[in-house]
Amino acid sequence: MPPLRAALVAVGLVVAIATPVQASAAPAISVENGRTQPVFSYADAIRESVLVESTVDSDSDGVLDRVRVDIIRPKESGPGLKVASIIDESPYYDNSGRGNEAERKVYDANGNIVKFPLWYDNYFVPRGYAFLAVDMIGTTKSTGCPDVGGKADILGGKAVIDWLNGRATATKLDGVTPAVADWSTGKAGMIGKSYDGTLANGVAATGVEGLETIVPISAISSWYKYQRMNGVIYNFNYQSYLGNAVDTDPDAKCAAVRAYADANDGDDTGNYNAYWAERDYIAGSLADVSKVKASVFVVHTVNDLNVKPDNFSVWWDALAKNGVPRKIWVGQTQHVDPFDFEGQRDRWVDTLHAWFDYWLVGVSNDVMKQPRADVQTGRTDWITLRDWPEPAAQNHLFRPAADGTLGLVQAQNGETATFTDVRQSENTMVANITTPAAGRVAFTTSELSKDIRMSGTPEISLQVKLDKPTSNLTALLVDFGTDTRVNWRSNQGIRNLTTQSCYGESTAADDGCYFDVETNMTTAPLEIVARGWIDVQNRDSISASNPLPVGSYGEVKWLTLPQDYTFKAGHRIGLVLAGTDSTYSGEPATGAKVTVDLQRSRVRIPLVLAPGETITETDVRARRAAPWVAPAEPEWPAPEYRFW
Repeated sequence: MPPLRAALVAVGLVVAIATPVQASAAPAISVENGRTQPVFSYADAIRESVLVESTVDSDSDGVLDRVRVDIIRPKESGPGLKVASIIDESPYYDNSGRGNEAERKVYDANGNIVKFPLWYDNYFVPRGYAFLAVDMIGTTKSTGCPDVGGKADILGGKAVIDWLNGRATATKLDGVTPAVADWSTGKAGMIGKSYDGTLANGVAATGVEGLETIVPISAISSWYKYQRMNGVIYNFNYQSYLGNAVDTDPDAKCAAVRAYADANDGDDTGNYNAYWAERDYIAGSLADVSKVKASVFVVHTVNDLNVKPDNFSVWWDALAKNGVPRKIWVGQTQHVDPFDFEGQRDRWVDTLHAWFDYWLVGVSNDVMKQPRADVQTGRTDWITLRDWPEPAAQNHLFRPAADGTLGLVQAQNGETATFTDVRQSENTMVANITTPAAGRVAFTTSELSKDIRMSGTPEISLQVKLDKPTSNLTALLVDFGTDTRVNWRSNQGIRNLTTQSCYGESTAADDGCYFDVETNMTTAPLEIVARGWIDVQNRDSISASNPLPVGSYGEVKWLTLPQDYTFKAGHRIGLVLAGTDSTYSGEPATGAKVTVDLQRSRVRIPLVLAPGETITETDVRARRAAPWVAPAEPEWPAPEYRFW
């Protein structure tokens, strides 16, 4: 037998089109056209649960925490047919639930698992995978306390990978009978949205052997980035709040862990410290991107104002610098799973199927030969790119001027703009921008002569002086022009239809059928395209406060959140500068008077132009012959802060 054929048989993999007529009737995974085929019974699958011993004692009860793992796998799996594992580790299985329909685990009267949330089990188990629904430490049926991104969260998931590879121990639910994963190939992939995907990022960043791939969806890569930007705090005492929200035990059990979070999260300064370093998977003290051995399939949306998109953009860049095999989908809704991107469900399922087959089973298919990036550009419009941001994007410097224009030429020496750091919503910041307001200044281009696409992360650079030691600053890049756009503010940007589509096999207790969705759209006079915040005293470092000497100019430079967006011909690009943003920050305003030296200030915007195309001053700035009045901004509600 050829060596390759022998290796495939050893793991139970048989390519159907190459199987000899006289092949053994032993159970085997079947592959056709680069995809594993549904040859195993979902109804007859083995459903079992184990308790994996971790290496942490998060509740300080003197006993190592145990991680509850609910498993469904083909009944044929075992020593004679080893299978790979797909894992969704989550803190939400008994509280907010999973997916657009908020599914929870369901158990029978004896405590046996009978329903797994989401469709992964229905679809992949018949194709020869095990699916593991793992309760994060401190949640559902695992012991311990939630650590909100820290050591217990990450090492609990790592212990499951170790168990699949014979490096950790587990028992049956009786707590005594040993449980051995003799059915496991040792290869595992982690997937999940929000906190679930965050756990996948964190476990991968430990470099654990056996974790071959992860698919983080709307996931955190740095908990500091999740709760702060450049010293500006989004929510106070959020870590302890979230820990309590996902823990269904009595409050007293993990009170000490929550108290530790409140005492160490640095809410008094907004600075990055040891607490956040433990929860930083890019360059942290526990896990960091340089350790990642798994391939990574990132999915995020540029309008996710829950897990803000700098969590994926900085992670994505760091993965590239470390040579990690990777793929990305970039959407336009808010905190939404790609399964619920309108018109993309079949394509998502097939792409994910090919990805897992390639990385976990070794199937030869074209998933790594496809363009690396899929980017949504409209309601159901997508483009493919060789990378993201668009590699052809070039940085262009836009300059504000005292007459309220925004162009390519520097303002005159001595031109300044002033505003006061007051606490106000972003709706107020962008409303009626041609009317002077004490709490903001605004600048716009003339009407664009052609469509201009932005792809990447804008950078703000201001020369400012204050009459107080510090001020919060907000920069908004705005598209002024009436258009019909994705309404990501309403129910995350989607709504359920009455029809359903089904994936995989079903039982009476657990079906693979889910409501179809469509995108919410709205016609509005403007769109805030990019947002960025900074506390001026963190202009040099997020780890230390350095007040700006009162009355002295200093450079304040920072990145906004990333975007992929097209400004249409006839619209205007706007830059709005203001103080404290009440829509996304819990910070109080300082009341400082902010003076901006316009000649030494600019915004860098990465724009995609056709080959040979240029943008000139005439294209973007024309001195106004008559006042231009911006359409009134509707009072949109603040986006829903749905952390799951």
